[in-house]
Amino acid sequence: MTHEEIHRIQRSKQVFINNVDTYASKYIGKFLSESFIGPSLEELTDHDFEEEELSPRDGHQNAKPATYQIVGTIRDKSDSKKCTYTYEEYHKLDRNKLLKQMLECDVIIYNITEYADQIEEASWAVTALHEKMNKFFSPKTFILVSTVMTWALSKPVDPEDPSIPFTDDDYRRRRPHPNFKQHITVEKLVVKLGKTERSQFSTYVLASGLQYGMGEQVFHFFFRASWLGEIPKVPIFGKGTNILPTIHINDLARVILNVIDQKPRPHYIVAVDDSKNTIEDIVQTISFTLGPGKTESVSVEKAFLHRNLTQADIDSISVDLRFEALFIKESLNIPWVCEAGIVENIERVVEEYRNTRGLLPIRICVLGPPAVGKSTVAQKICKHYKLHHVRLRDTINETTAHLESLIRSTYADEDSVEIGSGAQEQLDTLKENMEQNGGRLDDQYVIQIIRDKLKSKPCQNQGFVLDGFPKTYDQAKELFYAEEEEGEDMKTSKKITPEIIFALDATDAFLKDRVLNLPESEVEGTTYSYECFPRRLANYRDNNMEDETVLNFFDELDIQPEHIEISSSDDVDYLVVMEKIVRRVGPPQNYGPTSEELQEEGRRRGEAKLKKQAEEAAERERLEAEEAAQREARWEEWSRQLEEVKRQENELLEAQSVPLRGYLAQHVMPTLTAGLIECCQNRPSDPIDFLAEYLFQNNPDVQ
Repeated sequence: MTHEEIHRIQRSKQVFINNVDTYASKYIGKFLSESFIGPSLEELTDHDFEEEELSPRDGHQNAKPATYQIVGTIRDKSDSKKCTYTYEEYHKLDRNKLLKQMLECDVIIYNITEYADQIEEASWAVTALHEKMNKFFSPKTFILVSTVMTWALSKPVDPEDPSIPFTDDDYRRRRPHPNFKQHITVEKLVVKLGKTERSQFSTYVLASGLQYGMGEQVFHFFFRASWLGEIPKVPIFGKGTNILPTIHINDLARVILNVIDQKPRPHYIVAVDDSKNTIEDIVQTISFTLGPGKTESVSVEKAFLHRNLTQADIDSISVDLRFEALFIKESLNIPWVCEAGIVENIERVVEEYRNTRGLLPIRICVLGPPAVGKSTVAQKICKHYKLHHVRLRDTINETTAHLESLIRSTYADEDSVEIGSGAQEQLDTLKENMEQNGGRLDDQYVIQIIRDKLKSKPCQNQGFVLDGFPKTYDQAKELFYAEEEEGEDMKTSKKITPEIIFALDATDAFLKDRVLNLPESEVEGTTYSYECFPRRLANYRDNNMEDETVLNFFDELDIQPEHIEISSSDDVDYLVVMEKIVRRVGPPQNYGPTSEELQEEGRRRGEAKLKKQAEEAAERERLEAEEAAQREARWEEWSRQLEEVKRQENELLEAQSVPLRGYLAQHVMPTLTAGLIECCQNRPSDPIDFLAEYLFQNNPDVQ
């Protein structure tokens, strides 16, 4: 290896990727950031870039393979945390600054498979770089990640044999889907500009198959519907016979890595795997592995009724194309992840889907004495974490109801007679055993029913809360120990053994007092009656005083139970208990609310707020009206009382003035009147003295 080659390997390359926070760009960037430069080159693969190959005689004892530095734009800045695999991130740069950043990179990757607004930007980017290529400090590579949808309406290679696949050499005859005409325009531009001076500026178009893996994109609707289990059959839109060209997102990243390393001669490369799966094959496999195991064919038009499916998704899953990626097979060095396609690698893909989206089941068991509140707590846990409540009596009833339904549905179907016969036999066995045991089932049947429930797809997908079962060490051992057909090395089945145990407890006095205070309607016909409950409680205490208890069983598995003491009846909503449980379990590990559900919740809260404000305003108006009416009534009452007081005062004054008036009229007024008349006739200078003198002289008493 020459000094120049070693230096080239040692120098890291900077790779620009647009929308590095979206599905395809994210996993391409993440893969490249973890890759070394040059491993796909044939002359370097034998050495595998180990340090001893760069020996001291070359002067590079400490030399290590160089890596890729990922820089790029981000679409969403709501999350302030930078991606762990990026060196630099940019948000809403103007084009001058964006071009400046791309000029500093060795490789520019533009992904136009996800957002249509990136098509025009990709066209501008390759044109602007081409205009500046004479000023490049080093050669640059431009890679356009496009889609096979630009082939959607291509005529068959051989009209008499439509099964003959397209190859990379047929790219000039491709015809796009009507909604992907802009994609083919920028594809042609990229190919054209790469032919001028490829030593300085080499360009490539990768026609990517429908991408899958690492959480899913196009097929996410089917994965989500299967995982949630909310519908009995997963829909297949259309006839289901159309063949979908696909590629795992990490295999697409490997193709890109090869193109960067090798700079092949062809400008147009079809990037698909070897599968020839139909949409029916894919959906059935997803449903069987992750969901109810059943599908139904519906019209393509019904796909538009699902808000989680975009127009691009519907167009993609409706395409019918066969490809043979000859160039990738013959010229590139790719260690495939899923060369055979999604169907053949469904177990791996499902595992990626669960881990990437954090859809990990939560398995909980709630134990404790009778009346401690196990079922109430279990229901609250299920509601908070969206888990399945596994209760013994409910599960038995559910099983018998399912068997009866299965018998009814297969009664008229000759092809299903054997299934119906088996269901009838199983149902008869259960009923006979219950009749022999006074309505109870033997442990062998109970354990099988609970085991089947825990192994059901809903419990395996979301998780479960096992309520008050198992009750004994032997039951736990039989229930959770791995069956031989599972092929597991561990003693217990990891798929159904609870990860978290909550042991509720309370004093006997507290429990008896709680039961005594229950309403008669709740106690009647149950084991909480005065006659039954003390015996049940005593049996529970006896079973848990032995050396081999259910809690001991979990201790042996290094699953330490979380003990929670119930000591107060005031916390009817178990808020304190739930706080401890949530702190122990952690956040939910399932789908949060969708954007539509968040909008609906926001609308509902807005309506509730407006309704509350309207009610408060109406209440204020009512109170103000009542206060005004009360003030008016009080004013009228006060006025009425004031008038009455005045009347009474007048009557009193009138009554008091009668004798006074008589006295004045008899003894005072005659003399006073005569004095006033005399004063008026004489008009003295001092009328008051005159009147006083007159009254003194003419006082009848003096005379």
